[in-house]
Amino acid sequence: MKGLGELEAQVMNLLWATDAPQSVRQVLEALPHERNRAYTTVMTVLDNLHRKGFVERERLGRAWNYRPTRSREEHVADLMGDALGASGDRTAALMHFVEQLPAEEAAQLRALLDRHPE
Repeated sequence: MKGLGELEAQVMNLLWATDAPQSVRQVLEALPHERNRAYTTVMTVLDNLHRKGFVERERLGRAWNYRPTRSREEHVADLMGDALGASGDRTAALMHFVEQLPAEEAAQLRALLDRHPE
């Protein structure tokens, strides 16, 4: 999965924050109002996210309602996998990542690895 543009990320954050599918109008109204965005802009962003596989949609009356196809955590895991794949040395990249973790997060990672079957 590729990264998201600024508006795409805002839209995805809104969709991840709710359990219910959202219409274009609901997304538009929930976006920060510092910029005057058009309905058609949000509709295009949601259509692009659908085409890229980030959201699924279902027709409700005349409008489409959108929901994420994956959780935020699954998306972040994909980004991490992409970053490791871009590294020339996955082991070195993982080592640098682990070295920068706070002790509490390193302990959580260690516990997760201990539970993970090899």
